[in-house]
Amino acid sequence: MELIHFIIDFLKDPLSVLQQFLAEYDKLTYAILFLVVFVETGLIIMPLLPGDSLLFAVGLLAATTGQLDVTLVIPLLIGAALLGDNVNYFIGSRFGSYIKSREKILFLKREYIEKTEEFYEKHGGVAVILARFMPIIRTVAPFVAGAGSMKYPKYILYCIIGAVTWVTSITLLGYFLGTNEWVKENFEKVVLSIIFISVLPMIIGAIKMKFAKKEA
Repeated sequence: MELIHFIIDFLKDPLSVLQQFLAEYDKLTYAILFLVVFVETGLIIMPLLPGDSLLFAVGLLAATTGQLDVTLVIPLLIGAALLGDNVNYFIGSRFGSYIKSREKILFLKREYIEKTEEFYEKHGGVAVILARFMPIIRTVAPFVAGAGSMKYPKYILYCIIGAVTWVTSITLLGYFLGTNEWVKENFEKVVLSIIFISVLPMIIGAIKMKFAKKEA
């Protein structure tokens, strides 16, 4: 139950949780951030951690408090994302059939895997990059790549591009917007906007699929 409460708090207000980490753990916060990004991308059973909003909060705090060094945290979290992706890929290649046969494991539902497989069919290798910016799908995508037919040399190329683009763009967005008073005072609205933009492609895809089924 404590884990569920922690995830809910993190999803609702990652900025406050991150500030609490800094107050209590200081430089150990870097290790905590590494772990959170690694778990979100590396453990297929934990797809609900707040990756986008966390990166934005990291950039904001780096700009406004100086407690985090943006030149250190960006490469650190790129490394965490890459490590997580690769662990997830090899989990998929080894245990894909078993996990896909289960209806639900912790926070992971089989429908998440099915939607990600459809996403891959539509976009191919570029899906690895696009998935980086989509909650849940970014966690499931490396697993699906490993469980499917995507060869590792091809996967790792897209994986590196996706990790670098995702971490750098959203962290720097928070860094450069973090000094804006409206952004600081309306952080929750900004986070909700980021989440909405992230899931918008999934919403559009679901609507198109629904209409396609009706026409069929």
